[in-house]
Amino acid sequence: MPVQKIGGLAAFICAATYLVGFALLVTLLAPLGYGSGEIDADAVVAFNMARPGILIAWNTVIYVVNALALAVLVVALHARLEPTTPGWAAVTRAFGLIWATLVLGAGMIANVAVDRAAHLAASDPTAAAQLWEILHAVELGLGGGNEIAGGVWILGVSIAGLRGRSIGKVPAILGLVTGAGGFATIIPALGDSAGAVFGLGAIAWFIAVGIVLYRARAAAA
Repeated sequence: MPVQKIGGLAAFICAATYLVGFALLVTLLAPLGYGSGEIDADAVVAFNMARPGILIAWNTVIYVVNALALAVLVVALHARLEPTTPGWAAVTRAFGLIWATLVLGAGMIANVAVDRAAHLAASDPTAAAQLWEILHAVELGLGGGNEIAGGVWILGVSIAGLRGRSIGKVPAILGLVTGAGGFATIIPALGDSAGAVFGLGAIAWFIAVGIVLYRARAAAA
């Protein structure tokens, strides 16, 4: 299967991981404070003890699966951009792989936080909540709490796509808006609203890019 067609499938997987993440965020995880910026660490530990595996599964989908699919998409988009904008293609590949690495690292730390807190909770729930809160802060620093790396990558791909007319106008415009939202999370006052723009925009952008990559290779085949 051509790499760009595989990249299209990877883009759909990325979109799916965001949809799964949002679905749990507004249902099972909403009472814990996820999405509000004021997560109750004690409630998180208690939730994990009552429903073991849900947080691990959630972290694995939104971080680990997303990062692996993202790495494939980065390579596919590099191949797509290189013939018309080789310099931009190289830059976007660098930023994209950096983002994939940060997302994967955030997921690994998030899962370790849940696992270690669960082991400690049986003997000292307060210490377990404190440990989870510390590791969660590291997770957020890597990428769970900001979207700077992702915003820069999507902006770069979209600019290159416009210059080389290689990904289509709709995905490029969606990418400009989404990327700007991600980069704006660097401003604390705009963090939540800009993050929402990035998250929702990224779903649409991944789907749009996936269609472009998958259809192009299917037609060529």
